[in-house]
Amino acid sequence: MVTEDNFDYNRIEQIINAEDWGNAYIPMQNMWADTQFEILKEQIQEYEDSLDAEHEVGIMMTNFGQSVLMQVTNISYKDPVLIIFRGFVNGQESVLVQHINQLNFLLTRVSKEPNRPKRTIGFNTEI
Repeated sequence: MVTEDNFDYNRIEQIINAEDWGNAYIPMQNMWADTQFEILKEQIQEYEDSLDAEHEVGIMMTNFGQSVLMQVTNISYKDPVLIIFRGFVNGQESVLVQHINQLNFLLTRVSKEPNRPKRTIGFNTEI
């Protein structure tokens, strides 16, 4: 936890006084949907690669007052701040439009339906 005793005032001063802002870390640069989309894509694909042929990625979302399991088929984004999840909730085709400040979910494995090829998540850019 950052407190007044351990806050690095010198580092903040270096950032503020940096002549070359291109090398300074500015947290806002990671706060847009395109950057969050790339981070999600990397994490989900890594998890997806760890699953066997009988399981797919499921996303457990918990910000609806209850837990909702979504079998995601596609993720896209619309700048500056929206991530769009498409897939199935309880067998029903569903679309979730989520602000990047609300991205909280658990990646989990879901058994694929028999006699159907394993689904992978597609990643597309919204325009």
